[in-house]
Amino acid sequence: MSVLVSKSGAVQRIEINRPERRNALNAAVVQGIGDGIRKAQADAEIRVIVLTGSGDKAFCAGGDLAPAADGAPFTVDPAHPRNPVVDLFKLMEQCDLPIIARVNGHALAGGFGLVCACDMAIASDAATFGVPESKIGLFPMMIMPYMLRVTPLRRFMELCMTGEPISAARAMDWGIVNETVPADQLDARVDAFTALLAQRSPSAIRLGKQGFHAMRDMAVLQALEYAQLMLPMMARTEDAKEGMRAFQEKRAPDFKGN
Repeated sequence: MSVLVSKSGAVQRIEINRPERRNALNAAVVQGIGDGIRKAQADAEIRVIVLTGSGDKAFCAGGDLAPAADGAPFTVDPAHPRNPVVDLFKLMEQCDLPIIARVNGHALAGGFGLVCACDMAIASDAATFGVPESKIGLFPMMIMPYMLRVTPLRRFMELCMTGEPISAARAMDWGIVNETVPADQLDARVDAFTALLAQRSPSAIRLGKQGFHAMRDMAVLQALEYAQLMLPMMARTEDAKEGMRAFQEKRAPDFKGN
């Protein structure tokens, strides 16, 4: 199996399982990640998705350049020329659940794009990040929309033009990942973080993600108008009502996601 999907309580783990190819992307991997996300969204018990790679060497080394003679990891029908990665990134953005990147090793090219497309990222201190495309006459076009959203502009140009990788510590300094931990503590930290998210209101996270992606591309005044419509909508959810009751009664809320 190119992608392994497993469930543990409220967390669904999606693991790229091609360690012999440094967990490189191909059509089967892209399809498997997408299927894993859709499966999580269809399961009312799942509150968080974790995306990672097998082993301790690579999260994902980008597109697999071996399958085709022209160096393309995907076969694209000229009559339907949509790149499968575009559909995957759209699915990740529209996903109701928080997606956490567990960066266990190298995150390069398209793998870096996956990290940027996730909502948050926790990395091993041995991980590296980079977009080496300029070294082989390319530029990271497919992942630029997400790189531009999480990488400072001058750092973005540095990464893309030089093709040189950066350490996990530098990625955290630049705001690309939320935190780094020693490799032997990665699972414990991811488990603690996902447990915290699983306690929060699913409806608040769902509507919050929707609002974030909508307002991010709006002018400030337009975003304010949008926000004042969204807040009353959120206040009418059952989760919001339960949260207020729990606060007044000094107890932990029991969120259902409604």
